[in-house]
Amino acid sequence: MQLPESWLREFCDPPIDTQALAHTLTMGGFEVEAMRPVAPPFHGVVVGEVLTADPHPNADRLRVCRVDVGLGELLDIVCGAPNVRAGIKVPCARVGAELPPAGDSTEPFRINLGKIRGVESAGMLCSARELQLADDHAGLLVLDDDAVVGADLRTQLRLDDTIFTLKLTPNLAHGLSVYGIARELAALTGAPLREPSIVPAAVTAGEGDRLPVRVEASDLCGRFSGRIIRDVDISRPTPAWMVDRLARCGQRSVSPLVDISNYVMFELGQPTHIFDLDRIHGGLTVRWGRPGESLELLNGSTVELDGDVGVIADAQMVESLAGIMGGAATAVSDATRNIYVEAAFWWPEAVAGRSRRYHFATDAGHRFERGVDPERTLDAIERISQLVLAICGTAETRCAPIDDQVLNLPARAPVQLRVARAAKVIGMPVTQAECEAVLVRLRLPFESADGVVRVTPPSWRFDLRIEEDLIEEVIRLIGYDRLPAGAPSAALHARAASETRRSSWALRHRLAGLGYLETINFSFVDDASETELADNAAPVRVLNPIASSMGVMRSTLLGSLLGVLRSNLARKATRVRVFELGKVFLRDAEASAGPGSVGGVRQPTRVGGLAFGPVDPLQWGAPARNVDFFDVKGDVETLLAPTVARFVPTRHPALHPGRSAAVEVDGRTIGVIGELHPRWRQRHELPGAAVLFELDVEALRAQPMPRHAALPRRQSAWRDLAVVAGPDVSHEALIETITSHPSGLIRSANLFDIYKPSAPVPDMAADERSLAVRLELLDDTTTLTDERIDAVVTDVLRTLGERLGVRLRR
Repeated sequence: MQLPESWLREFCDPPIDTQALAHTLTMGGFEVEAMRPVAPPFHGVVVGEVLTADPHPNADRLRVCRVDVGLGELLDIVCGAPNVRAGIKVPCARVGAELPPAGDSTEPFRINLGKIRGVESAGMLCSARELQLADDHAGLLVLDDDAVVGADLRTQLRLDDTIFTLKLTPNLAHGLSVYGIARELAALTGAPLREPSIVPAAVTAGEGDRLPVRVEASDLCGRFSGRIIRDVDISRPTPAWMVDRLARCGQRSVSPLVDISNYVMFELGQPTHIFDLDRIHGGLTVRWGRPGESLELLNGSTVELDGDVGVIADAQMVESLAGIMGGAATAVSDATRNIYVEAAFWWPEAVAGRSRRYHFATDAGHRFERGVDPERTLDAIERISQLVLAICGTAETRCAPIDDQVLNLPARAPVQLRVARAAKVIGMPVTQAECEAVLVRLRLPFESADGVVRVTPPSWRFDLRIEEDLIEEVIRLIGYDRLPAGAPSAALHARAASETRRSSWALRHRLAGLGYLETINFSFVDDASETELADNAAPVRVLNPIASSMGVMRSTLLGSLLGVLRSNLARKATRVRVFELGKVFLRDAEASAGPGSVGGVRQPTRVGGLAFGPVDPLQWGAPARNVDFFDVKGDVETLLAPTVARFVPTRHPALHPGRSAAVEVDGRTIGVIGELHPRWRQRHELPGAAVLFELDVEALRAQPMPRHAALPRRQSAWRDLAVVAGPDVSHEALIETITSHPSGLIRSANLFDIYKPSAPVPDMAADERSLAVRLELLDDTTTLTDERIDAVVTDVLRTLGERLGVRLRR
């Protein structure tokens, strides 16, 4: 929120300077984020009246002006502004005046006596841009007719002022007005608070001159007040003082009626709306919108309505978006003569979030969704009536009685403050008298008992709901600077980390040791990424996405990793190794009952990795080779170690159907690994195949405890077998069949060679392979004999033949 210091001091003027005032507000919870002067330093500029503006004898575009600068002093000044003419009052910089630096200069611009095209010029008539009051440089800054000739311009325009920019948290709705900030300033400093000068307008119209209004939704509108004012003249300009104040609040002048409505909103915090009465058909109805309805707003956009948006409608159409913005159909214009002034209390829950649905924000919506004082509607209408009569009133202007409907106002439940509890939370002794003094300064009604104060929140305080809210009020008025300085005390207990659990950082370090770099990506992705890579037809959608490409929550990390790969390839990277450890979001009807899940959405943590390009950086010691499935499979096995996993062929929408596998541990699938599907490789225009994996972090964090085993007392025996196997025999099935031999003598089996002849050979079919396996045999109790070894090998060959159709190669 932005406001000028001078307007604030009209309501509360404590005897402190500008810096101290800003510090007081900040320490009171109303952070002054920025301060800037209304005008830069300059002096020697006074109000001058142009008496004559004759053509320059030697230049077509210049005029020689006779200017009255007060006390009977007349100056001849040459001016080239297109709007200079006799009878106007403008800023006049006299000889010796210093103006703000021009252009890139840092030195003040000094006005000297000089000649322009042979005519002496004793000063300079100034535009708003030359004084750095605005960017307008199309002509001179024309002042009001009541400006005092000869008066210092800084005094005349009140330029020795400061604009405060306040950063208010959402609970400080009572601070969204100049009067609201002044009320807080009075409580913080003890300076007197001046109430707004609101003089009720004389009712000159009959009781029957009322606009029929029916409120159908009390959960939308709790109070609706309105008044008809007839025969106004809006051809009159908005007074300069009001234009200046609005500008210093960050609001440009539009028209007298709109400016009056905005002025009252900044002054009292009550947004209002002024309808053109003659454009309203019949009466008004306050209700929820209906599907299929639309409304053209004042900003020129047309919005589609539904039952979740409040509206004000007449007998023919929707006229206004309740609490947010009026419609174009009933907007005031130059032809407006009769108006209807509306001020209402809209429930915050009925307004919150509606502006964002239509991709715009308004000052009115910003206030209503935080809470506006429902007791202020009549004051706002009377204040608007007062200003309308003063600015746009004529001899025929008539005000009707105010029609006030009170339907459903917020209940003000008392809040209890225990003095002992307040002292404990604040961390310093606090007496009941101090608490009561704070409540008196804040104008909060209360009842006292022994050690307990019961407060009834006033109508403008929507933030006082629990005891801690009152404790906060006590300490911010007593002063945060009075809090004792001391180091926080807490008992620290060292915890021994479990050896059966690895931390997420241990996983990160292990992947980094394998040459992978960590990336951190948004959890938001586009619909296509979920549909293509996760086959997820019902992803968790974001209600208010920050971009169209971030509309859903990811259910897999693979899409994020592909995005990182594309970004690196666009920057000419040839070798990419990246990983990410983060959450994914899955729909689950039972998720709300489980840990780590909220609102039917399960949020497991996963780790994903991607490898692309050469296995090793460019070197001389080994031939260049691109990474393949088995390289990344080795990385996954290293990440899992000492846990041993099984890799089972599977199908995944993102991976190559013949080069992908599910990762299983103890019979449970914990992730997938595989080469990117060729269609996605083509879709993303990748020059080579990427290999990806995604694993459940909880499964990775578990690790078995190491077990002690004595060194073998005997030597192992080794035997090599060459067997012929069909194309359906997998490595896992072969090794598992061998190592599961019931004798218990086979300690290990390793496949060390695969031979597939290019031409037909005896005893081998065209699709068969020769597999060479080395067996390690060991008996801890006695030395193995050749007879026992041969018997075990023979039995292994028999079992392979029975289970897998494998035979010994001849």
